[in-house]
Amino acid sequence: MNKAQIFDFFSRLAEANPAPVTELEYGNAYQLLVAVTLSAQATDVGVNKATRALFREVETPQQMVDLGEDALKQHIKTIGLFNTKAKNVIALSEILVRDFGGEVPQDRDALTTLPGVGRKTANVVLNTAFGQETFAVDTHIFRVGNRTGLAPGKTVLAVEDKLERRVPQPFRRDAHHWLILHGRYACKARKPECWRCIVSDLCRFKPKTPEPGSVAKAA
Repeated sequence: MNKAQIFDFFSRLAEANPAPVTELEYGNAYQLLVAVTLSAQATDVGVNKATRALFREVETPQQMVDLGEDALKQHIKTIGLFNTKAKNVIALSEILVRDFGGEVPQDRDALTTLPGVGRKTANVVLNTAFGQETFAVDTHIFRVGNRTGLAPGKTVLAVEDKLERRVPQPFRRDAHHWLILHGRYACKARKPECWRCIVSDLCRFKPKTPEPGSVAKAA
């Protein structure tokens, strides 16, 4: 895509959803950090079900430490890899209390030193909690970036770098939310719903998926 097409691409997504937000439920930056850490290889719906009761009880790193690993496991046992995730959440909470005064750092390098927190998680927290212009590339954004031609790359970091260089203002703040939602609900992995995609004419994906039943009706 050229610059004009990219601007048009995001203009349409913004018009359809002017104020996109994460589908993870949280009350503060710390709860968001925990939720995103738990969401690896899990759905937002599944994480939300597990964290609703947890977040009524735990709002701060110290409260999580006081809760303890065994009790945390009981809250999140429906989430995949819950044993490892519980260990990481307790460990990162201890570090936040010990080294950061119980606050979530607003710095990617500091965030990625925490157990279970990778670059994608850090980018989500920086963007969603602190309003930084970061691009958290998950499987949806990786797929959309490559399939549409918006930000092709063989690795997650390559796609992030392309987005960093190509996404213009005023769309940078919310770009990753629009792309995630577009990948989740329209540009799906197994069968993209091209017939209802608002940017299909800008997309380089050639075998456009027809509307179900349209072939049969034509026949």
